Amino acid sequence: MTKPAHIPMLSFFLRGGTRSVLLKTGALIAIIACADWAADRDVTLGFLYLFPMLMVGSVLKRWQIAIVAALCTLLTESFDSFDWRPSAGIPRDILIFAAFLGMGLFVFEMVRSRQAALIHLKQIETESEARRAAEEQLKVLVDSSPVAIFTADSEGLVLQANDAAHRLFALHPGSLPGRSIRQYLPTLVNVPAPEPNGTSFRTVMQSRGLRQDGEAFLADIWFSTYRTSVGSRLAAMVLDTSEDLRNREEYSLHQLLAASRILVGAVSHEVRNVCGAIAVVHENLTRNSALAHNKDFEALGTLIETLEKIAALELRQTPYPAARVDLPALLEELRIVIEPALREQGIEVSWNIQPGLPAVWADRQSLMQVFLNLTKNSQRAMLDRPAGQLEIIARAEGQRIAVRVQDTGGGVTHPEHLFRPFQPGAQSTGLGVYLSRALMRSFRGDLRYEPEPRGATFVVELSPVLAGNLPGAGNQPGAGNQPGASNQPGASNQKDTYGNPDSAGGRSQPVPGQPQPVVAD
Repeated sequence: MTKPAHIPMLSFFLRGGTRSVLLKTGALIAIIACADWAADRDVTLGFLYLFPMLMVGSVLKRWQIAIVAALCTLLTESFDSFDWRPSAGIPRDILIFAAFLGMGLFVFEMVRSRQAALIHLKQIETESEARRAAEEQLKVLVDSSPVAIFTADSEGLVLQANDAAHRLFALHPGSLPGRSIRQYLPTLVNVPAPEPNGTSFRTVMQSRGLRQDGEAFLADIWFSTYRTSVGSRLAAMVLDTSEDLRNREEYSLHQLLAASRILVGAVSHEVRNVCGAIAVVHENLTRNSALAHNKDFEALGTLIETLEKIAALELRQTPYPAARVDLPALLEELRIVIEPALREQGIEVSWNIQPGLPAVWADRQSLMQVFLNLTKNSQRAMLDRPAGQLEIIARAEGQRIAVRVQDTGGGVTHPEHLFRPFQPGAQSTGLGVYLSRALMRSFRGDLRYEPEPRGATFVVELSPVLAGNLPGAGNQPGAGNQPGASNQPGASNQKDTYGNPDSAGGRSQPVPGQPQPVVAD
């Protein structure tokens, strides 16, 4: 049974619940039946049953309404003044029953429609409230965003903009709407308007932007176009990346200078070797009396001395500021950088990172450059090999943290020449591995090669950050000795070996006879 709906005309009879309405309906039918029975036979009151039918139509189902209509038809036929004969009584009863049933069903449908309208209205109110709350949240999100966000029409006039957009373009709050965005971001003039039946245009681009005072800046722009009932619109988010550009260029210069120092050191080393050999030959020739007063020979001696002095002017390498580096996080960034290109080449990459690895001492950017150089070398080595595999393994080994880069390439033909600069036959300058080891040693790490039956393995060794070499307890790796311990004969302990990456137990030693990178004292 349905809950009765309030109809103003019958509000008195329809007050209360379903049971109350049915009791009132029953009482009303009884009153009408008694009045019809007591009234004159020539006066029929059967039409009054339309009112109880109207009442039951608001609370009963269709088949229940039909039963009540049949009951009212029976009562009407029982107390009217017409003799009942099948030829006249059946059509009359059908018409009476149809009238009562029609009234009940009419009210039933009216009540159901009213209830459906109320439910629909409540849904609309709920959706409207939810939409209003979402719009408020979106407005708060846009207004509080540090990224400049704005919308513009097809003519490029700004419709709405948040506070960050006003700060980005150096405008007073609220003054950007109504201005042309193209005077601040000229490249947006080339953005095509969306087609009437086409899809929206979404992309990201980098361009030059202008502030109100004429200052230029580098902008990353994420924008999309869409259509509305009043025309096409553009929505955009703009981020000032000028600081990132400056940092990137400064770091590139820093890396260039550092690599140049190492390169000049390597050249000076080779020049000193040649000068030493020439000086020996010159010294032997001085014993020849025929050249004793030869001016050209004396000039040659002067040139050799000058070249030795120039080669002796070593450029002192500035050590990289070692800091605490989260090695697992750095390797995760490396994974993001290298995996797409390796997958395109068909190289399978596996990562075996020991859980719980401690932080290490390193320069973060230089360490990333070393890993990139090693993985790029592995990628080139497996370029023409099917089913190439690259595995990155990071784990603690004794007093060090070792990161192995293993590949299934062609390996190294002459490992004894691997860390020498200007190697003949190298695909590039022949300095990549040499510079990588020099960078590692600049913050007390190391890079070494391990021969493999198949492929090649390079091992990056790093010093872990321990309590003994945190700032304030030794300041740098290798300062882990206790005060006074070095003054005691034979004084050494495991902590000293762990904290000092230059100790024999903590790192591989230079190979005799090979040129070594210049490392700061």
